[in-house]
Amino acid sequence: MAFSKLHFVLFTLLALVAMASTQAASSKSDLFREYIGAEFNNVKFSDVPINPNVEFHYILAFAIDYTTSSSSSPTNGKFNVFWDTGNLSPSQVLSIKNQHSNVKVALSLGGDSVNGGSCYFSPSSVDSWVSNAVSSLTNIIQEYHLDGIDIDYEHFHADPETFAECIGKLITTLKNNGVISFASIAPYDDDDVQSHYLALWKSYGHIIDHVNFQFYAYDKGTTVSQFMNYFETQSSNYEGGSILASFISDGSGGLAPQNGFFTACSRLRNQGKLGGIFVWSADDSKALGFRYEKQSQALLAAHP
Repeated sequence: MAFSKLHFVLFTLLALVAMASTQAASSKSDLFREYIGAEFNNVKFSDVPINPNVEFHYILAFAIDYTTSSSSSPTNGKFNVFWDTGNLSPSQVLSIKNQHSNVKVALSLGGDSVNGGSCYFSPSSVDSWVSNAVSSLTNIIQEYHLDGIDIDYEHFHADPETFAECIGKLITTLKNNGVISFASIAPYDDDDVQSHYLALWKSYGHIIDHVNFQFYAYDKGTTVSQFMNYFETQSSNYEGGSILASFISDGSGGLAPQNGFFTACSRLRNQGKLGGIFVWSADDSKALGFRYEKQSQALLAAHP
């Protein structure tokens, strides 16, 4: 009987510890992420204010598997750098990370366009694309001292299952090789986009650390209540994922910072649902003095 009681007490203690750790994980929302470098307007890492009390990720935009010539064409997983390397170089990555222990730097794959045309995910085959992607991205990630990758393909010359296998195997291999420590995806509310990312999530969601959902792709003038509904819908779509709220610096879509974005974030955080905040992009925020980056990080750094 005493033996049974001891087991019961131990089981109860373990259950309480597990519950506490799960709650801590679900309520942890101090992640701030910002895309940088796509628009070549001389923005530097050091321009962006960094709050020491958040986890801060820069995301370099973009690395693309296209040729760098003016008439760009797909290269089947052989990635090239398309961000502003003059201002966002390997030495500058090292410098910002050395200055701020809470900073990590990732690169984003794909994006909407390349040299004026749509950027397509165009693999010749799963195996050849993954092989080329692992090789070329490992070189770039190591050269630039990067920590993770983000997936932001928005146009596709491949079905959802092929996309899922290519990206899933890429992330798995890079993680297993110790090349990256985290991975994220950046879908938005479009049927074709969602079909591809949901297929990826279904098969490989367990290796995806963050969902940078582009809530700013919803209509300009989105209200707080609409945003809360959108967040709930996408949390259901990407069930179990760490979903980040987001805004676009130029105010062209979604719920704007001045129209209730931070009210929505506070509510989500109090509910234990906020996985962090990300911004598109530092390039556009530079002209605004990064006021909303400061406000975002202050919200995330405050104890809920």
